[in-house]
Amino acid sequence: MNYGTVSRRKFLAMSAAASVALAGCRSSHPAMAPSMASAIAPAPPSPEPLAPGPFTADWDSLKQYQCPDWFRDAKFGMWAHWSAQCVPEQGDWYARNMYIQGNKQYEYHVKTYGHPSQFGFMEIDNLWKAENWDPQKLISMYKRAGAKYFVALANHHDNFDTYDSKYHAWNSVNIGPKKDIIGTWATIARANGLKFGVTNHCSHAWHWFQTAYGYDPEGPMAGVRYDAYRLTKADGVGKWWEGYDPQELYVGPSMAPPDGITTISAMNAYHNKYDRVWHEDIPPKYPEFAANWLLRVKDLINKYQPDLLYYDDTELPFGEIGLESAAHLYNSSINIHGSNQAVLNAKGMKPDHRACLVEDHERGLLDNIEVLPWQTDTCIGNWHYQRDIKYKSVGTVVQMLCDIVSKNGNLLLNIPVRGDGTIDDKELAFVQGLTTWMDANNEGIFATRPWRVFGEGPSHLATTRGMNESRVRYTAKDVRYTTKDGVLYAYLLGIPTDDVVIQTLSTSSSVSSPIASVAMLGSSEQITWTQDANGLTITKPQNFPSADVVGFKIVLKT
Repeated sequence: MNYGTVSRRKFLAMSAAASVALAGCRSSHPAMAPSMASAIAPAPPSPEPLAPGPFTADWDSLKQYQCPDWFRDAKFGMWAHWSAQCVPEQGDWYARNMYIQGNKQYEYHVKTYGHPSQFGFMEIDNLWKAENWDPQKLISMYKRAGAKYFVALANHHDNFDTYDSKYHAWNSVNIGPKKDIIGTWATIARANGLKFGVTNHCSHAWHWFQTAYGYDPEGPMAGVRYDAYRLTKADGVGKWWEGYDPQELYVGPSMAPPDGITTISAMNAYHNKYDRVWHEDIPPKYPEFAANWLLRVKDLINKYQPDLLYYDDTELPFGEIGLESAAHLYNSSINIHGSNQAVLNAKGMKPDHRACLVEDHERGLLDNIEVLPWQTDTCIGNWHYQRDIKYKSVGTVVQMLCDIVSKNGNLLLNIPVRGDGTIDDKELAFVQGLTTWMDANNEGIFATRPWRVFGEGPSHLATTRGMNESRVRYTAKDVRYTTKDGVLYAYLLGIPTDDVVIQTLSTSSSVSSPIASVAMLGSSEQITWTQDANGLTITKPQNFPSADVVGFKIVLKT
């Protein structure tokens, strides 16, 4: 089912119904509840109407979009991909994998908390207290490390909102931290002069969370359904979750594994075939979920006015519903700022839709200068905090940063946060190391633009986009260029062991010009250099301000 099969009038009725039924918690198991869409009356006004403005819910309208200069100048942002899934400290997708027998996160959960039929993920939401969270300290560190924008996770595929959500009772103000996480991040980020963004991943909750309706196929608990399958709002009487409906959190058993699966391999095959597929359509058995998703997104935009909104989706979710969310973001920004200053990120854009937003490449690098601005999002470890994982080095991240910026991109970097709100000693050391590199080299990063070519050297990628950051190994012979105010910056993506020869800057180059001066960023050392038909030759400096990537400021004669 896609939005093309749902009339505008019918969708408005679904939105109104969803705002009442889902915000108030569904009162029965969704398998036994009638579909809201089956009793649609004449459409009332939407409780969250589309913000007035020039953008409408169609791709042609969104092609008016122009990426704001603040994003093009920023180049580097930092992200707190932080929610209750960080409490066990076992890495990403915990809320899904704890329901898959044989998965290491399932084994950890059973050993630590108990069987998921009795202690499900909703209990982890309640354990998330954020008791040692000091957002001012974290954001101050990130700003010092060069971040020009800060992004926080508003919800993940586990369908829990980390803000004061009007249309979803399972949120961090009601449950767990009892705090408006997004509101607090926003206030502090902006007080520190940073642009503020949010990420929204919950459009996939309806299929991603179906494992919670499953069961162990083997062992002493074989066939016993997990908590999502059996719990209703009535079961909460006298418990911490009294008044809340687990079915609103777990979304409903639209793809629940059928009875009779008797092996772990068969259960995994079922999940891989059905609920693991990355769906973007409106849920066929639960269309009101998509309507409620739009209400939640509009509420998020209206309350916090994000400068950046990131969707973990291929293009936009739910057809015209997703398009309306984009139009609402852009129009809202115009109403606030007088012009559209908002950035919307999504992935896997069709060429004809690429200009409608800023495309994001998860853990991805490109091999060309893109005409339109883009973004890589990556992490120094796992998206949700995982203890004992090996983090990326500062060198790896700044190599990526220079490569990305040379090709008209931005880097959004996640520093995983523990459930209590702190980061660990290795992460602190990473941020300090990044700060040192930025102090020496940021002149050629911020507010720059790509040069005539992105660089030179042996390290190149195939055109595959996304999830390819591990496929490249940079060397000191890899050079990446940026430019600003008529100055060329050249970054060597490794520390040279001999004199440096940059062939692109030869006197015979079709893109270069005669050179007036060369200086090393972060250093007062006098640089010896020559330019001839072989290239720009820089005598190896005696000392380098960085152990990873070194930058040169090159003034070309006009």
